[in-house]
Amino acid sequence: MVFKRRDPRSWAQSIREFVYPSGGIRRAVQYVLHRMRRLPDQPHRIARGIFAGTFVNFPPVYGWQMLAAAGLAWIMRGNIIAALLATFISNPLTTPFMAMLCLKLGHWMLGIEAPMTFMSVYLAFTEAGWQLWHNLRSAFTDDVAQWDKLNEFFWFIYWPYTVGSIIPGLITSLFTYYLSLPLIHAYQKLRSARLKEKMEKRRALKARALTGKLAADTGEEDGPGAS
Repeated sequence: MVFKRRDPRSWAQSIREFVYPSGGIRRAVQYVLHRMRRLPDQPHRIARGIFAGTFVNFPPVYGWQMLAAAGLAWIMRGNIIAALLATFISNPLTTPFMAMLCLKLGHWMLGIEAPMTFMSVYLAFTEAGWQLWHNLRSAFTDDVAQWDKLNEFFWFIYWPYTVGSIIPGLITSLFTYYLSLPLIHAYQKLRSARLKEKMEKRRALKARALTGKLAADTGEEDGPGAS
């Protein structure tokens, strides 16, 4: 294949690259911002896409986050590519902190009193995942499906997580919307002015070259060999 890597990455290298890119987090963020600035669309549509992509980083929609971002951007008539790029705000480094914020806020809003630590949340996700896998296998075996861990996970993790994610998601999305809108507008205006300046310089150079060629041709016609 033309685009196949010469040295295929191992699973460990792929996971490490996903968690921390080889070029660094700063370079990855700069690349995303660069792509957003150069999107060929109206500033308000790009800003709406950024709003949609930022918002879906907060609810627990793991596995179909990009699909949710694209759907929300389509409903808001925003730029879908901007929405997809904005989902990169959520990554293995930021997600745990965002999850704990949403969970604690959700527990407070729902009046749930339960210990909330990274380890307890991790164990809840792990136990629910294993029980879900067990129940899927039980459909094809003689094992009995169990729902206790999944039930606890829904009422003490997933539902509070969903409720608590709405307010931080809306605040952050509105902030990114009103921040990105004037920046994108100014960048597009500046970029348009630069492109116009380059076009004028090219036209001036072409005009000079054409004038020089005409002068040279006229000089040849008026030279000693002219009749």
